[in-house]
Order: sequence, then structure tokens, then C-alpha cells
Amino acid sequence: MFLRMVRGALFRQKGKMLMIAFTILLGASLATSMLNVMLDVGDKVNQELKAYGANITVVPKENSVIDDIYELEGEDADEIKSAYLKEDELGKIKTIFWAFNIVDFAPFIDTTVSLNGDEVKLVGSWYNHHLSLPTGEELDTGVTSLRSWWDITQGEWADEQKDTNGVMVGTLLAQAQGIKAGDTITVSTKNATKNLKVVGIFDCGSDEDEQLYTTLDNAQELSNTDGLLSSIEVSALTTPDNELARKAAKDPSSLSIADYETWYCTAYASSICYQIQEVITDSVASPVRQVAESEGAIMEKTQLLMILITILSLVGSALGISNLVTASVMERSNELGLLKAIGAKDGAISALVLTEIMITALFGGVAGYFVGYGFAQIIGQTVFGSAIEMKLLVIPIVAVLIVVVTLLGSIPAIRALLRMKPAEVLHGR
Repeated sequence: MFLRMVRGALFRQKGKMLMIAFTILLGASLATSMLNVMLDVGDKVNQELKAYGANITVVPKENSVIDDIYELEGEDADEIKSAYLKEDELGKIKTIFWAFNIVDFAPFIDTTVSLNGDEVKLVGSWYNHHLSLPTGEELDTGVTSLRSWWDITQGEWADEQKDTNGVMVGTLLAQAQGIKAGDTITVSTKNATKNLKVVGIFDCGSDEDEQLYTTLDNAQELSNTDGLLSSIEVSALTTPDNELARKAAKDPSSLSIADYETWYCTAYASSICYQIQEVITDSVASPVRQVAESEGAIMEKTQLLMILITILSLVGSALGISNLVTASVMERSNELGLLKAIGAKDGAISALVLTEIMITALFGGVAGYFVGYGFAQIIGQTVFGSAIEMKLLVIPIVAVLIVVVTLLGSIPAIRALLRMKPAEVLHGR
């Protein structure tokens, strides 16, 4: 009898039930899309920020101490900073616990050269370098991807595969020296003299606009540092820092065993830096704070925005459900009053109404989930240019939210139902 009454009510008031289902569909779809995007936005934001350079730098431990004490430039820096990293250890970066979070890296060697009587900083690196890693993985990496925001105003990127003697010139230095793409320049140090062909002029809006960029081999030959590196820049996908990460960054040994394992097995910038130091001899790895903090701030604000949109959509759904369920109860007042008059208890009548609403909510919620997942894909493709991963965690969260919102929206109608007096209703009052 109970199920027959539920079925009869659903079909008799199918218009209002469809409106309730549509209201729940809207709320569920917005909640689904926002939650899926929120849970997947971390990697998307990280990938977007990777276009703006490395977020970890690795330098020799000895040079890091000198940098903390002195500010040195030119030949003084070259003479005092005598420590280097080993080029043959580069591949070890991709053997750490978080190897798959390392998306790019490039080695650097810098020295001061003489160009037309002026002292100029020359930097050597990889550009489009193919690397065979100890793990068997193949990787193409270098400055071309780490400095993707550079504007090549003349010529093209340097490429050690095409021209081992190519050099790129910063726009300010090119203007001061009257250098153009295609020119040949002569640079010298006390160790060597080389003729380099200018393959490109770049503009990046920083001190690098006054520098020369050439291949790693050229810079090592000019600085007499074969097989050695001044620094390594690493681009890694990281998790925003929290209190544990900040504490570990100061002193990992101060952590308890449980906290240490949690920190080591989470992709914090500080834990990735620590693991890099474990595989690169006598090195200090540190996060680029501007990038790391930007990642955390952007993610927190984005997630807060998603949560607020979800809450507002659910509040709107609850208000819509409240109005529709109350109107439905008022329309059925004679039927419900008669049930009370023949002895039906308030609890049984309330269960009848709630069952009808929850069945309607089930259909609206299921449809809303799939519509919301579609919305999430539209957001992912429009904003990030990639698909949003379906998170199974979202399903139970959305289900609970739909139940809570439906129950809250039904409260005014249930209260009106409980106050209903059969005699007054049946007499049309």
C-alpha cells in the first residue's frame, strides 16, 4: 500500500516532481563540476606555472655558503666559487622517490668572458638535449622548455644538435654591441678563445638580457670546467607547503618518524629538494620561493572559489526544493488530511512525503552528476586545455550533499504537514 501511494503521488504530480528533479540536477551538476575541478586543479595549476620556469635550484654546497655571506660578481665570483656539481650525476635526479614529478631540468655553467673589450656573463646549458636515463627512460629537456616565455626577437633558439658553436644574445647586450642574428662574435677567457655564431636574439625582461647563452660544451671549454656544472634548475610538480613542510624545510631531523615518512612521501618542494640532495654529491637544493608560494596561493584561492560556488549552488537548490515541496504538500492537503483523519500517524505521512522527494532526488542527482562531469570537462578544456580526471571521491560527497540539501529543503513542508489539522483541511479551511 505504501509503495502504491508513493507511485500514485509521483505520477499525479509529475510536473512538480520534474521541477524538483531539475532543481536537484542543477545543484548536483554544479557541485560535481566544482568538486572535480577543485580536486584536479592542483596538477593543472602546477602544469600552467611550469611554463614560467623552474621551481627548484641546485647549487654546490660550498658556493651556497659563499652566496649567503658575500655578494660577488664577475671574475671575483669565478675565482672564489671553485666548487662545482658533477655533470655525470644529472640522470640521478630522475631516480628519486618523486622521479615522475620531475618534468624538466637543465644544467648550467656560467663564466665571465671578454667581448669587444667588455666583460660579459656567458651561460652554457642544454637547449633541446636528448638524455638516456639510468632507469631506461628517454627524456628531451633543456632551456627551450624551461625558458618558454623568452621572446626570440631575431633568429631562433640555440640547438646543440644543429650547431655546437651557436650562441644566443640578450636584447640589451645586442643593442649595446650592435649584434644581429647571423653575426659571428669572438669571446675569450684566460683559458680559451672561441668564435661563436649568433643564432638568436632574445628578450626576457631581466638581467639575462645582458648575457650570452651558448651550449654547455662551449661554456665548459671557456671556463676549463669539463664535466662540471655551476647549477641545475629543476621543474617539478609539487604540493603546496603546510606546517609540516615548513617545519621539515628547517630541520628534517626534528620530525618524528611518522611525520618524517609523511613528509618524505608527499611531493612538497622541500621533500623533493631533500631527495635531490641525497643523489647529487655535495649539493644544496632549494625551492624558488616566488614560484612555490605562487602555486600555493593560487591553489588556495581557486579551491576557495570552487567551494563557495558549490555552497551557493546547494543553498539555491535547497530554497527551490523548499518552495516546490511546500506547494506540493499544500495541493495535497485534502489527501493528507484524510490520511490523518483515518488514523495515519504524523511519522508515517512524513515518511511518505520524504520517500517521494528522495526518489525524485535520486533521479535528479544521478543525472546531475553526469551533467556536472560534462561541465568539468568544458572547464578543463577551456581553462587548462586538458581533460579533468573523474574523481571517485566526488560520488559519495555529492550523494551526501544531495541527501542533506533535500532534507533541509523539505523541512518547511514537513513542519506545515505536522501542523495540519484534519478537520480544518477537510472542511476547506
